[in-house]
Amino acid sequence: MNGSHAAAAPLADALRRHVHALAGAIGERNVFRPEALAAAEDYIAGAWRDQGRAVGLQRYTTRGVDCANVEVALRGTARPNEIIVVGAHYDSVDGSPGADDNASAVAVLLELARMLGTRTLARTVKLVAFVNEEPPFFFWGEMGSGVYAKAARARSDDIRLMCSLEMLGCFSDAPGSQSYPPLLGHFYPDRGNFVAFVSNLRSRRALKAAVAAFRASTDFPCESAALPAWIPGVAWSDQLSFWRAGYPAIMVTDTAFHRYAYYHTAFDTPEKLDYARMAQVAEGLAGALARLADGERL
Repeated sequence: MNGSHAAAAPLADALRRHVHALAGAIGERNVFRPEALAAAEDYIAGAWRDQGRAVGLQRYTTRGVDCANVEVALRGTARPNEIIVVGAHYDSVDGSPGADDNASAVAVLLELARMLGTRTLARTVKLVAFVNEEPPFFFWGEMGSGVYAKAARARSDDIRLMCSLEMLGCFSDAPGSQSYPPLLGHFYPDRGNFVAFVSNLRSRRALKAAVAAFRASTDFPCESAALPAWIPGVAWSDQLSFWRAGYPAIMVTDTAFHRYAYYHTAFDTPEKLDYARMAQVAEGLAGALARLADGERL
């Protein structure tokens, strides 16, 4: 194990603990299992409070279930009214414990607060665990990110970038382990050993800035694409809510069903994830977000 990987070992252990707590001990968590959904909310809020962070809850009721987006704000010093939102949904689809989808990304989100909390940032970074991304809310329902983005627009929040973390735990060096929507496979690797940055066409400038910041922070492989939102998968997470509210937004992902065989199944369990590479991605994202928060233009 080289020095870089050795330094990431404690982070990998922390990510593993978070995923096992959410997808193992709590398991399937959604409005059909409201007690588990509340337990996930409590776990996330508690993890951030254990770091010494002030936690905000944006509560609302849907389908008779009390729900909440969970937020930590790292206030900027030079340009505090300019905001970067980083989010990951903490609910899982009906019938799945949701280790990769999306406990993996929530685990990274939780540790980003620890890594970024030691830095002085020019812009404010808000880390948000969103509720209710999965069906029956996905796309048109009361998605937690939709509630959040509408409230931000009503306040005229100056969100310069929203970054949606969506499945960050599956990586493979095997040839043919990566698939794509039609035609894209001609332009990208056939091995699923990278993290993908994806946006709609209107957010391509923000995408370019985020990818440049990530590559300046880590040598972990990444690929990127600004694509029409109608291409399958491009709009399938919380970035959609921010596009609808008029904000630039991107998704960072292991590409979900284009790589992960257990997507939306009962077999999406914690032991299937690659925590060492998740830690490398988390470190790269922390460095990228620090650069984006301090950059002159975004």
